[in-house]
Amino acid sequence: MDIEKSVIARLSKNGKKFEVLVDQYKAIEFKEGKEENINNVLTSNDIFEDVKKGTHASENDMKNIFNTDDKKEIAKTIIKKGEIQLTTEYKNKKRDEKRKRIIDIIHRNTIDSKTGLPHPIQRIENAMDEAKVNIDYFKSAEEQSQEIIKKLREIIPIKFERKEIQISIPAQFIGQTYHVLKRYGSLLSEKYSNDGSLIAVLEIPSGIQEELFDKINSSTHGQADIEIIKTKE
Repeated sequence: MDIEKSVIARLSKNGKKFEVLVDQYKAIEFKEGKEENINNVLTSNDIFEDVKKGTHASENDMKNIFNTDDKKEIAKTIIKKGEIQLTTEYKNKKRDEKRKRIIDIIHRNTIDSKTGLPHPIQRIENAMDEAKVNIDYFKSAEEQSQEIIKKLREIIPIKFERKEIQISIPAQFIGQTYHVLKRYGSLLSEKYSNDGSLIAVLEIPSGIQEELFDKINSSTHGQADIEIIKTKE
């Protein structure tokens, strides 16, 4: 790894500061549980008190505070529990990616509580701007979307809603349609009629209803029977 391109991961504990040099991208993956090999993360095996001054952490401090003198185990704790100094370029990239993911989750899983229709993506974006929503780089988009929706309720009428849908698919279209059912919702039940057709009950977010119906009708050439059984909030 190129140590010149390293960033610092830092943890303050018991009044002491501990720093390690890491690969920015691998460190994020390690923090998020996507990378398990600490050797792929560290660009130096040293534990510092201050990287910029080149001051190494005290061996006694490390042993007393981390209860080990294994530097790689200490580095794992620093990365997992500490702060990673991200570059501005990386922050902007991650912010944009996570923001798009959050907007997609909100668009697909909520509706306008007045009209019963999904909010357009642009309306969600505008409401997030108005609510001055901050995106956390490390929290999952799913986790953040719950809190963000609470803020958006002050600006636009929005609520979670799910629907149970019964879909009857003629036998000749089951092969090309079954994967659509699995991808778009939770398959609650399925059975086969005497004529070989599949009758499936699916639970989906209301926001993707029209998208799902279009996919099913396209796959079955309009020969599927679709019925909304139940709406849940």
